[in-house]
Amino acid sequence: MDGSKTGGGCPFHHGGNTGNDKPVTKWWPNALNLDILHQKGARTNPMDADFDYRDAVSKLNFDAVKADVTALMTDSQDWWPADWGHYGGLMVRLAWHSAGSYRLADGRGGGGAGNIRFAPLNSWPDNASLDKARRLLWPVKKKYGNALSWADLILLSGTIAYESMGLDTFGFGFGREDIWGPETDVYWGSEKEWLAPSENRYENIDDPSTLENPLAAVHMGLIYVNPEGVNGQPDPIKTAAQVRETFARMAMDDEETAALTCGGHTVGKAHGNGPGDNIGAEPEGAGVDAQGLGWANPGQKGKASDAFTSGIEGAWTSDPTTFDMGFFDLLFGYEWELKKSPAGAWQWEPVDMPDDKKPRNASDAGQPQNPIMTDADMAMKVDPAYNAICQKFMDDPAYFKDIFARAWFKLTHRDMGPKACYIGPDVPAEDLIWQDPIPVGNASFDVEAVKSAIAASGLSNAEMIATAWDSARTYRQSDKRGGANGARIRLAPQKDWEGNEPARLAKVLNVLEPLAGKAGASVADVIVLAGNVGLEQAIGGGTTVPFTPGRGDATDAHTDADSFDVLEPLADGFRNWQKQAYAVSAEEMMLDRAQLLGLTAQEMTVLVGGLRVLDVNHGGSQHGVFTDNPGKLSTDFFANLTDMAYSWHPVNDGDSYEIRDRKTGAVKWTATSADLVFGSNSILRAYAEVYAQDDNGDKFIRDFVKTWVKVMNADRFDL
Repeated sequence: MDGSKTGGGCPFHHGGNTGNDKPVTKWWPNALNLDILHQKGARTNPMDADFDYRDAVSKLNFDAVKADVTALMTDSQDWWPADWGHYGGLMVRLAWHSAGSYRLADGRGGGGAGNIRFAPLNSWPDNASLDKARRLLWPVKKKYGNALSWADLILLSGTIAYESMGLDTFGFGFGREDIWGPETDVYWGSEKEWLAPSENRYENIDDPSTLENPLAAVHMGLIYVNPEGVNGQPDPIKTAAQVRETFARMAMDDEETAALTCGGHTVGKAHGNGPGDNIGAEPEGAGVDAQGLGWANPGQKGKASDAFTSGIEGAWTSDPTTFDMGFFDLLFGYEWELKKSPAGAWQWEPVDMPDDKKPRNASDAGQPQNPIMTDADMAMKVDPAYNAICQKFMDDPAYFKDIFARAWFKLTHRDMGPKACYIGPDVPAEDLIWQDPIPVGNASFDVEAVKSAIAASGLSNAEMIATAWDSARTYRQSDKRGGANGARIRLAPQKDWEGNEPARLAKVLNVLEPLAGKAGASVADVIVLAGNVGLEQAIGGGTTVPFTPGRGDATDAHTDADSFDVLEPLADGFRNWQKQAYAVSAEEMMLDRAQLLGLTAQEMTVLVGGLRVLDVNHGGSQHGVFTDNPGKLSTDFFANLTDMAYSWHPVNDGDSYEIRDRKTGAVKWTATSADLVFGSNSILRAYAEVYAQDDNGDKFIRDFVKTWVKVMNADRFDL
């Protein structure tokens, strides 16, 4: 399995998203853990069944919320005093570390669900004392209640912090709905200790591109890179290479990376003014008397300057509560030398800086203190590409502030999906390429006339169903990218993906595109409608598959082709296909895809069983087509899978299986593990048995159609 390239290889780690460390399954390490398909069920959500966060937040008094958060910035609390009387730096760090866990490969992480409230993120070493920032925000959350999610408030706090310190921000969108427990679907790494050596994540530590996919951070428990240097050894050139790879995996280019690094460290400070030996346990490890807070610091004594987080100590600029060009003035205006912080961490400090240029102590405005730079900051100076970008920023401060504001907006909104998901008065009017914009489609074309034309087109049911599925299956609920809307399956790179069977795809598109043009419909709508027509014909009996028009067609200009590479399916258990052999089992990869599609275990089961008998496997493979009537939607897959008239036998070293008649020994069907898991896994078998029952044929049809429509509409944020 090649998991080494940025956005390439297999963005799935064996045991990472489907690991078996739960009480029920830990005894059987090869068992398939279905927990990731159940974690967001109604049992975990305390809100009323009819609660709609998007509706609630749309009625929020946005001006009042922003005013309250702005006032909070300078309302220093005795129990956690603000640096220089301003919480701006702390709130920037809270928002940044909430959003900064996003990674492009699988779209997981990020701040879009308020996951920093839960383990493991709430107790990562890199997130030390951010529990205090969330607790400072509690009065605002309490005041506005259900109409303001933690996810929105946390990211808003960072944006308001920048505004209160002088930045003209790019905008803000509300609309992030909270989760109510840890995200078990996110693989953060295999290490069993915080900040384990980077070698655990790389094939070659000197080649950052070999960082294990889908990871982006260089250590367990960090958001980005080690601030002291590669494995804690300062070397800005080596660190620059890690910064470049890490930020690329978080969807940022060099200019955005430089802007975020420099603009992020224009405000606030690092904390390490003394040894960290007496710092208490992280929130998840602290006692009940800590009430959810961690990293207790008995030596702080109510002084902001004695807070402890990273162990690095100092501010980056002379005026850390003002957004200005001070970071560049100091980084490029002085020579820097390596020193140790009071906590013993490596940091860079200026040579011969006069006191009047130094920042003040966070608790004592009369006490000058050396500014600092991390190894990543020094990388902006020594790396030729980053240096050139910084020179451009220094020559044009307005340009820098604009690029930073845009990069900050991208950082805090990257996992929200298209602009249709944004709510509030500060949503920018400009369409941004990373938002995957889609023009509004025509919802008033004659649907029945187009269905008739499709039915008379000569396309087979299998061709139409497979094309609609391939168009929709790219959707990722993790960051709301992909899906059928936009019909990007007809554009590069998707039209050439092996999983989309380019020859079959081209044939279908050559038929459907003229029909769409004649009807004034989008190709996206007609692709989905054709899948529905194929399904209706496969069901028979006058069944109608629900359809809602209004999808639009994206163009090449709307499509960041490079960033779409990561959406390429390397396997599709629903069509019984893998691009190549992987260390990960076919059923694990199918489970991962089901979770990204937002499916439950029951929905995954009904889809697989239906798609098998519909005979839409990739390349016409007959694995798992357990029926004598291929092309007809029926319960045959489940009935034959559970029929003890047959036995199951591995062949080709276990790559596939034969299903043989017990009496004659004749091979009746063939299968993969992605088929047989529905009979071997106790939970999936329970679902399979429901659909194998003689009385559930009609239920199966209803459930399949409902789940099919769910997948086809997964990216219809306008509905």
